[in-house]
Amino acid sequence: MSKILNKYIWLADTIYKARKITFEEINEAWRKETDFSGGEDLPLRTFHKWRIGVEDLLGLIIECNRKNGYTYYIENADEISRGKLKRWLFDTITEGNLLMENQRLKDRILLEHTPTNNEQLKTILQAMRTSSTLRLTYHSYHRPKANTFCVEPYCVKMFRRRWYMAARAPYYDKVMVYALDRIENLELLEGDKFAFPTDFDAEAFFADCFGVIIGDETPTENVTLRVSQWQANYLRDLPLHTSQRELAPEDNRCTFTFRLRPSLDFQQELLSLGNEVEVMEPQWLRETMKKKIKEMAERYGEDGERETRN
Repeated sequence: MSKILNKYIWLADTIYKARKITFEEINEAWRKETDFSGGEDLPLRTFHKWRIGVEDLLGLIIECNRKNGYTYYIENADEISRGKLKRWLFDTITEGNLLMENQRLKDRILLEHTPTNNEQLKTILQAMRTSSTLRLTYHSYHRPKANTFCVEPYCVKMFRRRWYMAARAPYYDKVMVYALDRIENLELLEGDKFAFPTDFDAEAFFADCFGVIIGDETPTENVTLRVSQWQANYLRDLPLHTSQRELAPEDNRCTFTFRLRPSLDFQQELLSLGNEVEVMEPQWLRETMKKKIKEMAERYGEDGERETRN
């Protein structure tokens, strides 16, 4: 199934990028993908089977414009750009196809590993589909040993190459976030159903978060950062948060504003940017960053004194 799905994605991606393309041009592109095609032609009958498969599995409708030289196009192409999950799946599988086509370069293509057990993700998604409770054994970084308890899974989110699950813990009567790679054991309780709240919005739940920290009571507020022109280029290409806005430049420095919870993960991100960024507001965050930077400087100073003494 994965092989044919890869071919469906290839076909949809080829037509999507071309916007309008003839079968002859599709066939020419197919012959060039030698790892897929072996240099052979794409039979017209096979092409039409794939058209149906693309619609059935991906929800993308490939139509033919007979008045314009029998060119093919994706009728509902906005589904790719509008649907975040579909866009992510489309891009991910397309990228996977690209890597498969270039396996001969495997020693020159370096990837990042996502430390997640796919079986755990599969079980969680099944529990979400069926509104079933999960029993998990979870070892938090903040506890000396693992605990076993039940949760009601609401949504999953990927952040910094790690998968997280937002789930209501009945014991605490609130929604909490769990890292999948910290789950030591997971069991689906099919007979124990829960009522998924119709007013729960996964995107809204994390909207004010920089990452996945939600329970530290950090309030949502306006944050203003002043950054160097060099660093501003990175923020423009890869915004730190969906609320990011850029103000008019001043004194060769660029200013960005955000509306979020400046929690620990956001503070750590700012520290990673070094002297390229300065917190202007709020004042408490500016003071917090000053304190962290001072502590870092003192720690390195102690190391220097230790080396001198030795």
